[in-house]
Amino acid sequence: MANPTAITLHNQSRYLEIAFDDGATFNLPYEFLRVYSPSAAVQGHGPGQETLQVGKRDVGITDLEPVGQYALKPIFTDGHESGLYTWQYLYELGQNQDTLWKDYLARLFGAGFPGDTGRMPGTELPGAAAPHQGCGHHH
Repeated sequence: MANPTAITLHNQSRYLEIAFDDGATFNLPYEFLRVYSPSAAVQGHGPGQETLQVGKRDVGITDLEPVGQYALKPIFTDGHESGLYTWQYLYELGQNQDTLWKDYLARLFGAGFPGDTGRMPGTELPGAAAPHQGCGHHH
C-alpha cells in the first residue's frame, strides 16, 4: 500500500495534489473530492444509495485535518466535513479519476444539470454541443 509523501492544496485552481511513495502523483479537483466523498451523506449505505451532489463546481477546501496516520478529513466551504479519505481511497480516486469523472458528468447530465460542474479544462459534457431547445413542450 502506497503512502503519501506530499500533499498540497492549490486553492487558486482548486485541486489537491498528492504524491505517493511509489512515484504516483494525482491532481484531484476539489469538486471531484467533494462529490466522491466517502461519507454516508454522499455514498449512502450501499450501492445505488448514492446522493448526487450538484452545484459543487466552486467548492473550496478550507482545511485538511489529518486522521491518525491513515486518512485526511477535508473541511469544505459548503460545510461538508464528514468524509474520511484514507490514503487507499485517495489513491483509488486518482487511479480511476477519468472513469469516475465521466460517470459523475453523465449522472449530472442525466439529472438535468449539464452545466453544473467544474469539468476539467478542454472537456465537454455529453451532448453539450446541442443547444437547449425550448422548454420541453414537444408535440
